[in-house]
Amino acid sequence: MKLVRYGKPGKEKPGLIDADGKLRDLSAHITDIGPEQLGDAALAKLRKLKTDKLPLVKGSPRFGCPVTGTPKFIAIGLNYADHAAESGLPLPKEPVIFMKATSCIQGPDDNVMLPKGSVKGDWEIELGLVIGTRARYVSQKDALNHVAGYCTINDVSEREFQIERGGTWDKGKGCDTFGPIGPWLVTRDEVPNPQKLDMWLDLNGERMQSGSTKTMIFSVAKLISYVSQFMTLEPGDIITTGTPPGVGMGKKKDGKPAPIFLKKGDVMTAGIGGLGEQRQLVVPFKL
Repeated sequence: MKLVRYGKPGKEKPGLIDADGKLRDLSAHITDIGPEQLGDAALAKLRKLKTDKLPLVKGSPRFGCPVTGTPKFIAIGLNYADHAAESGLPLPKEPVIFMKATSCIQGPDDNVMLPKGSVKGDWEIELGLVIGTRARYVSQKDALNHVAGYCTINDVSEREFQIERGGTWDKGKGCDTFGPIGPWLVTRDEVPNPQKLDMWLDLNGERMQSGSTKTMIFSVAKLISYVSQFMTLEPGDIITTGTPPGVGMGKKKDGKPAPIFLKKGDVMTAGIGGLGEQRQLVVPFKL
């Protein structure tokens, strides 16, 4: 299933995308798509619905983040060898974990706002996963059974805040609007192997990132198992799993550093095979 939440911010309704790519309303069956709707039993009930009997949604409504009520937004850094190299950092011996503020979560096509004082805004196309059932000290073998589904994420970043302002990465990762997620949540039964997904990101129509989850240093199963050793993963938790090369801070020209950073009016488009595409207009800071 491709589950979505559609409508104005704060007033989204639950829905799904049918086999013909049409939006269907789920409001008569569930109140929203949050932790209580992500477990195996709840998803199994939705699968039994006769999709063609669900009301069609007219027009082209805004899509919000496909899940609500996320307890934790966990991110993995430097999980692609070639991205670590372009960042000038050694390969991690263990997964790098940081947190993105849940307040940065937004719809896939909502504007990205540069924070006050931003000079080094950047992009990162990433595979996201949403936890469906509690995971605590789980094995790699069992890890994927705790996933409700997968989604496209742009881990928007401010590199000066992240790297040059001291402390942890979190301050450059959780700014308002820095977590576009969606357009939909694809349930795990439709993603038999999360390590075989192509991914890409364009800036103003020019390809910046092109990669595949097959080149991850630590697999999705490894990441879930690893993170579950340090914190209990709850239904609705989101893990974004790292980015392939091609981020703005790593750009070179004639072999020399030539970073590109986000500015007002830029447009980012990004997608992952089978998980949908998203688009964001970059806008200046506004209270």
